[in-house]
Amino acid sequence: MSRMLLERLTERLGPEKVLTDRESREARRHDSWVLSELADVLGAPSPAPLCVVRPGSVADVVEVVNACRETSTPLVPFGLGSGVSGGVLAGESAVVLDMGAMNRIRSIDARNLLAAFDAGVRGSDAEDALAREELALGHYPQSIGVSSVGGWVATRAAGQFSTGYGNVEDIVFAIEAVLPNGDVIQTRATPRASSGPDLRHFLLGSEGTLGVVTGVTFSVRRAPEARRLAAYHAGSMRSGIDVQREIVQRGYFPVALRLYDAAESARMFAEFSRPGDALLLVVHEGPRDAVEAEHAAVARVAREAGMDAAPQEAAERWMRDRNHVPTLKSFLENGMVVDTIEIAATWDRILGIYEHAIERLGEVPGMLAASAHSSHVYRSGINLYFTFAAQPPKREDLGATYLECWRRVMDATLEGGGGISHHHGIGRVRKALLGRELGESGLRALRALKHALDPSGFMNPGALFPD
Repeated sequence: MSRMLLERLTERLGPEKVLTDRESREARRHDSWVLSELADVLGAPSPAPLCVVRPGSVADVVEVVNACRETSTPLVPFGLGSGVSGGVLAGESAVVLDMGAMNRIRSIDARNLLAAFDAGVRGSDAEDALAREELALGHYPQSIGVSSVGGWVATRAAGQFSTGYGNVEDIVFAIEAVLPNGDVIQTRATPRASSGPDLRHFLLGSEGTLGVVTGVTFSVRRAPEARRLAAYHAGSMRSGIDVQREIVQRGYFPVALRLYDAAESARMFAEFSRPGDALLLVVHEGPRDAVEAEHAAVARVAREAGMDAAPQEAAERWMRDRNHVPTLKSFLENGMVVDTIEIAATWDRILGIYEHAIERLGEVPGMLAASAHSSHVYRSGINLYFTFAAQPPKREDLGATYLECWRRVMDATLEGGGGISHHHGIGRVRKALLGRELGESGLRALRALKHALDPSGFMNPGALFPD
């Protein structure tokens, strides 16, 4: 069956699009999930897929989807491999659908502030194309240079400037996708519709299990006229969280508000922070008059809360280094496991989750550092980004230590009434918890949708849905 599938794909698409060489298959075995990287370091790597297909058009994607469905072959969509939750883990019988060759900038419409891209366009390339037209996307994940616009949709991503500009679901205007039955859907390009459920939203966050995103149209914005940066000392995480709530609930939405606890402030901004204090960074941008007014208003709110101004250089450093994505392989090779876990909760719950998670992480044998910062703020709540680094006594305990750290943060989050994922998605690392997150009725509804669209379950099996 595998030989017949390869012959069919090669005949229909051409040999240049169907890659069976070892190097191509090895390079797309998995995404950047720590456990997949650890398996490589420990010499027990996951198997390479049957082949890698690099489609050049929507018609190519339809052909691959139909061929895999008809032969019950697992199909794993692949963007640029920057995911950190295990959403991509191809088995030896799988076809990996590498969308990287579908990288056209389809159109930029300055009048309507719309921009359409193939799903495989790199985020930084999309932003560069818009900048040449004095426009901006406003979606700046840390992975912007190593992630694709289709991947943003598939994982329901958030950018660093989401407090002011919104998350990916707020800027997606229309989506084109190939469903598991081979149908191509194109959602209506209209600013709003009351035409039944919004079909964009079953694809947002679907992680390749309900279809293959092939194109995305975004509602973009004019490039900002001005930018102002600021930083403030917060006596504690509690006071820093409270002042962020006051800022947004008064109606001010800087594009970025980031609060680092004392441990992260000391580690990342040692020369700009005060011992024992948290550090709040603020980025304002937009029309010049609006930026100046908002900057002054936020500074006033901070003063009213008893916060002192910190050196602006702290915010400047963050802006300069914010897209640096460290690799984890060197830590693993040296017997340390490092990761981040992002969650979200309402204002009344977030501090309890923070305190319990940090306390529980500190009890893990070999824990070297456990800290957190907030990076996305809303009128009704906020996210937290936990970071941990641990060095278990034995190298073979790295995987177990990693899972124990995750378990403790997830338990603290669920017990505290928070949401288990803010923007990295479910993948494999969180899928066992999806029933606790959605409730059993919610999980049944999601499974029913999956069965209706993909009854044989060939689309990215093993991701998102609990076993």
